[in-house]
Order: sequence, then C-alpha cells, then structure tokens
Amino acid sequence: MGSVIDFEGGAMASLKRRMAEVEEANQDLIAFARGHSGAVSSIHAAVLAATEADGLDHLIHIVTQVWPDMLGLDAVSVALFVGDQGLRADASGMQFVERRIIERSIEDIDGVVMRGVERGHPLFGPASELIRAEALVRLPSEPPLPGGVIALGQRRPQGFETRAGSELLGFLGAMLSRMIGRWLLP
Repeated sequence: MGSVIDFEGGAMASLKRRMAEVEEANQDLIAFARGHSGAVSSIHAAVLAATEADGLDHLIHIVTQVWPDMLGLDAVSVALFVGDQGLRADASGMQFVERRIIERSIEDIDGVVMRGVERGHPLFGPASELIRAEALVRLPSEPPLPGGVIALGQRRPQGFETRAGSELLGFLGAMLSRMIGRWLLP
C-alpha cells in the first residue's frame, strides 16, 4: 500500500516561517520610522535654536554647544573660510587657522559624507580621537559668503548611514549657511 504525504504540516511550517519574516520586516520598518521621526524632530529643534541667535558668535555657540545635546551627538565643530582667513570652532572655543588648511581638509567633501571611522576628522580637534561615526556637511555658499563645513561626530560606531539622514543633514547645512550669511552680509 502507498504512503500518505502530509502537505498540511509542510504548508503550515512554511506559512509560519513567512509570517515571522514579515513580522521582523515590519518591526524593522517601524523602528526606522520612529528613528526617522526622531531625527526630523531633532533637526527641527536645532533649526529653531539657530534662528534665536542674536549674532554670529551666539550662532557658533548654539551650533557647537547646544546642538550636540539636541542632536544626540558627542562633538560638533564648524570650519569657515573667506579671503585668506580661516576659523575653526568647537565646544572649546574658536581659533583662527589658515584658509588652505580648511580647504585641504574638506576638498573631498561634496554635499554630505557620512561614515564610520577609526578616528574622527581633524576638524574635531582634540575630540577626533573619540569619534567613531561622523557626518561632514559642506556649507553651500556663494562669494562673498564664507565656504566651510560642519562636522558632526558620535562615539558610537553607527548612526550616520541613511539617505534620509543625508537629506536632513544637507538641509541643516543649508540653513546654517543662510544663518551665517545673515550675520555677515550688510
């Protein structure tokens, strides 16, 4: 006599496996959406804080000392250049540097660069040894406004890896360029 094949048991096992895969994908999507929503809220808060600046020094203070907490970062620095002058600012203050030092350090940055690193970009100054993930955002400008970059860093090795994050950081950089222009143009 022949044997009976149990199709129902195999089909149920396959269906359960596929349901588990769909549930896992759904949870990943929900986590991404929550993270993206949190990132958007943080960027909005950072922009609103920057608009409260009453001068360029105050704006630099907000960016380098207030934004790290708002954006969940460990370090933020800004480097600007105009004419032969260069300026680098972070939580420890501002220093004048030669323009070409800044230009050389950001010549490969076009738009937004997000990456994991063994050591952060030199623009972070002393904090560069602690940085394991960085986002470097070129500050778009037209003369007579200064060119430059904002460097955002984290000690955690992950954090800056999505296209949506790149777009948000590009927006943040464009806003910062306009705010700088607000204080530098007559």
